[in-house]
Amino acid sequence: MGSISAEHDDDFRDRYVRSGAPALIEAELEVLGSDYRANGYTTMGQADDLGRAIGLQIGDRLLDIGSGCGWPGLHLAARHGCAVVGIDPVREGGDVAAARAARDGMADRHAVVTGNGDELPFRSASFDAVVHTDVTC
Repeated sequence: MGSISAEHDDDFRDRYVRSGAPALIEAELEVLGSDYRANGYTTMGQADDLGRAIGLQIGDRLLDIGSGCGWPGLHLAARHGCAVVGIDPVREGGDVAAARAARDGMADRHAVVTGNGDELPFRSASFDAVVHTDVTC
């Protein structure tokens, strides 16, 4: 199926580039409790509930579909000690996520793939858990 549209991808590219603006980060902290440059509505508490519900633990491999800037996959990996692979149709979000993973000392437990949830480029049973928050794919 691929991306929804080139215009949609362009909107997200622009959003990822602008997401580091101080006012946007301040708003994200106030509303979501996070500072990952998120573009969705999943709160820190909801992400924590999700991690507990799926039973993430050290050594697990998590797939975050529609990962954008890395929220909540990177948070879950930091909180539970697992590795995370983010997949998003727009490369710019993955660039932001990779920079955050490096900043948080998690570059060795994080990878980014450009693609979408309709055509996952992974073998069956490659992951212990999958999350997709605020995603339309």
